[in-house]
Amino acid sequence: MAQILIVDDSPTEVHVFRTMLEKHGYSVSVAANGEEGIEKIREERPDLVLMDIVMPGLNGFQATRQLSSDPETASIPIVILSTKGQESDRVWGLRQGARDYLAKPVNEELLVGRISSLLMEEKQAQ
Repeated sequence: MAQILIVDDSPTEVHVFRTMLEKHGYSVSVAANGEEGIEKIREERPDLVLMDIVMPGLNGFQATRQLSSDPETASIPIVILSTKGQESDRVWGLRQGARDYLAKPVNEELLVGRISSLLMEEKQAQ
């Protein structure tokens, strides 16, 4: 069972994503902001991270940049999920090291499909 970390400061969003992912057999943990997310990623080594952008303190772009530039965590795929749906936001998120960028609200089939395909890519790369 793949372990997914949700980094999002909205309890409502966390509930929606957790329910979606657990229904599809994923194990889920949660961090409420970028700093906590980085800490949990270093401790738990999740298989994939779902990262919000707009959070207090360290935002999702900053956290993604730190994680993707650190050799210890760079191989963990990050999918940014954000209400910031402009193409420039998507491009910027991918430049920070995210493997994918989806605008909220996210369609369940699309999200689970992207997660599944990223996890498959990671498995093949090992």
